[in-house]
Amino acid sequence: MEITQKLECFPVPQNEWENYWMDQDINDRGIRIDQQLVNNAIKCQNVFHDQYLQTAKELTGLANPNSPLQLKDWLQQQGAKTDSLSKASVAQLLQTTTGKVHQILALRQLLSKSSVKKYQAMQKAMCQDGRVHGLLQFYGANRTGRWAGRLVQVQNLPRNSMPDLEEARKLVKQGNVTALAMLYDSVPDVLSQLIRTAFIPSKNHHFYVADFSAVEARVIAWLSNEEWRQEAFAKNEDIYCASASQMFGVPVVKHGINGELRQKGKIAELALGYGGSIGALKAMGATKLVLTDDELPPLVQMWRNASPHIVQFWWDVDKAAKECIKTHLPQTTHGMKFIYRSGCMFLRLRSGRYLCYPKPKIGTNRFGSESITFMGINTVKKWDRIETYGAKLVENIVQATSRDLLAEAMRRLEATENTVVMHIHDEAVIDAPSNRSLDTMVQLMTEVPDWANGLILNAAGFVSDFYKKD
Repeated sequence: MEITQKLECFPVPQNEWENYWMDQDINDRGIRIDQQLVNNAIKCQNVFHDQYLQTAKELTGLANPNSPLQLKDWLQQQGAKTDSLSKASVAQLLQTTTGKVHQILALRQLLSKSSVKKYQAMQKAMCQDGRVHGLLQFYGANRTGRWAGRLVQVQNLPRNSMPDLEEARKLVKQGNVTALAMLYDSVPDVLSQLIRTAFIPSKNHHFYVADFSAVEARVIAWLSNEEWRQEAFAKNEDIYCASASQMFGVPVVKHGINGELRQKGKIAELALGYGGSIGALKAMGATKLVLTDDELPPLVQMWRNASPHIVQFWWDVDKAAKECIKTHLPQTTHGMKFIYRSGCMFLRLRSGRYLCYPKPKIGTNRFGSESITFMGINTVKKWDRIETYGAKLVENIVQATSRDLLAEAMRRLEATENTVVMHIHDEAVIDAPSNRSLDTMVQLMTEVPDWANGLILNAAGFVSDFYKKD
């Protein structure tokens, strides 16, 4: 009751109630599961897991070669000492080992595949109507308001890249273990790639999958008014080529002139938009792909030089937030407003929705610089003081704005009887009869709200009889 009284001062806007009601409709509607595929995928995984384990036992003589402790001891005896058997460590060891050790490490990779857990989660969550309900939690990410995955955790499904996805799917549905073993080197990998396909439309319906194209890149370009990016999006250019061209001062064409620079542009775009530096590039896999350690610092600087308005956006947001906390007076920047009220800093987005930062303070960070902290749930799920800064606030702003764009797009789809059964990041999955128009759905997705005047949106889609990554 006391919490209710406190929250009465901050009523939920009507727009957000409508998003919540839509969310409840989507979760109540649920999404159909291919029970035959799920059941046989689990059986196939168990068959191959037992085979791999038996082979590993014969090669090592260990009672349980799946035990990290036993396997590390065995590897040390073979002259391949390692402190970890993580996915990354095993992959690295495979590059330098041969013979029996290489074979065992390859088996370790296969045994540690956790793809079957998703199928088990589907089996467990499926209701009597053959559908899974409650896959998405409204406002699951409390900083931005984005949805969070629950039960099957659809927000991190493995990607599929197999050209013969449909054929592999049929073999698993049939439970044809012999054919799978003959045709594929790694059956666990096949099962992993088929996880998405376990979601299927209602009878006599198709899935119409429509998603925004590079929505966060478009939103940050619009908010910061980075003109060359806006022009690239208006011309529907490849943003990674455009970024590389701006950075290196030469034309870059995918699979064409200076095409080798596109990868550098792509890594920079994905890693550096929210204040990231060398560490962010490495986390994005820069050194594993195309770049040496010496190339990273210049790449950061080139990207920032090519995107001065985005960099200025970070600093403007940082300054406005600090001034709001220090003075408790409203501050505006880039069409947004910081307000201090009831011991909280509220950030009003262009959509009109507010982000909340409770009990904000100005402190000193580990580098000796002035920094912003607020109270929230930390990485270990504890209520604690969290540090933030301009570029991180920009990340919150961009992701929250992208969330609002998706919410409004889904409401337009729902209003025209294009029923959404699932949505993942910037993608909506519509379960509808075959007489519907994908083009119309894509058009509905890309309608720009009044509050986002000047934003250049684009979307693409496909029609399928099962869910997949196109």
